[in-house]
Amino acid sequence: MTTPRTPNRSSRTKGGELRAKVARLLADRPADTLTIGEMARQLGHSHGAVRNATFTLVRRGEAADQGGTGQTGFRANAKTVAAAKTAVISPPGTHAPRAQAATTRTTTPAAAAPRRTGPIRRAGGQLYHPRELADLPDVEALNRLRDADVPVLLYGPPGTGKTSLVEAAFPDLLTVAGDGDTTVGDLIGEYTQADNGNFVFQYGPLVTAMTEGRALLIDDATLISPMVLAALYPAMDGRRQIQVKAHKGETIKAEKGFYLIAGHNPGVHGAVLTEALSSRFSVQIQIGTDYDLATALKIDARVVRVARHLAHQVELGELGWAPQLRELLSYQRTEAVLGTKAALANLVGIAPAEDRDAVADAVIKTVGITKVAPLALGKQLPASAARHAPGSTVSTPRGRSR
Repeated sequence: MTTPRTPNRSSRTKGGELRAKVARLLADRPADTLTIGEMARQLGHSHGAVRNATFTLVRRGEAADQGGTGQTGFRANAKTVAAAKTAVISPPGTHAPRAQAATTRTTTPAAAAPRRTGPIRRAGGQLYHPRELADLPDVEALNRLRDADVPVLLYGPPGTGKTSLVEAAFPDLLTVAGDGDTTVGDLIGEYTQADNGNFVFQYGPLVTAMTEGRALLIDDATLISPMVLAALYPAMDGRRQIQVKAHKGETIKAEKGFYLIAGHNPGVHGAVLTEALSSRFSVQIQIGTDYDLATALKIDARVVRVARHLAHQVELGELGWAPQLRELLSYQRTEAVLGTKAALANLVGIAPAEDRDAVADAVIKTVGITKVAPLALGKQLPASAARHAPGSTVSTPRGRSR
């Protein structure tokens, strides 16, 4: 059995190499949809490290995620081959503008600070529409808090835009997608086997963010074990440093610009906001869905009214779920492809089972239909109907298509 060796600092895996390995694996199997677990086993890296690398590829538009009823799968897209050839951790010029912006904001009166009110394009290409926070655009407020090194916890239901806000505010962002399996190694790093067979210490996103002065989002932080989260605390307080016990006990100090922000979904099963974690975040911001924005984005006004009504019932404690902006945008896309009837049925179907009847009743009353049920397959179509389905080609006696 090979014993892991202790590498020199110069021999450690460079940032972005694992992401390139994941991209190469996907590019080599363009017809396959691979799960995180399958890729981790083939690459010989930890589940958490591969998950972070894969999610980064998806956010950058360099891989595609394929949802389903089971585990999320991932496939190559048109940009994956290029991503497999590079280990660049972020676009050139990402860090220098950040340092310059920080200097500008700390020397400019608040009244003269720029106000980012228009849509902001995130790293993955999606647009983010800023909202008001403390009489400022939310992205500007978060940047001021970063400059002052005030940790922020964003909390609210899934799909309200917590991650989108952070990605829009911090172009240099690294993200850890937290869950019950997240380990200290997923944050700080661990030994992995390199292509040459030797074991090297792969630094985690926390170390990368600290040494490069970048922002780090711990998404779904309250799903992570409190003992694992404790590894973050020395980096958040006045020490601004951590000790990597697994790697010669070395001390990592945070460079200027390092910033930690976390997301919390209170209603998600297993999410526990401990006092130790809560006390580390001086500012805690509630994030909800902006239904006015949903209307401005041309989402069916009737469906927005349904969502508002259900959200009010959630506030009163009469219901446990209401469609958030993510679900409303999904409704809009589904409606464009399958039509209103199917989109309404899908909206009811994605609601938790215990709230589904209430959601259906709200849809029926507001939209003015007599019946709605979760989207489901019906009876088998006759062969003639299948031949005449949209997009099919029907043969004529002479062999021509019409």
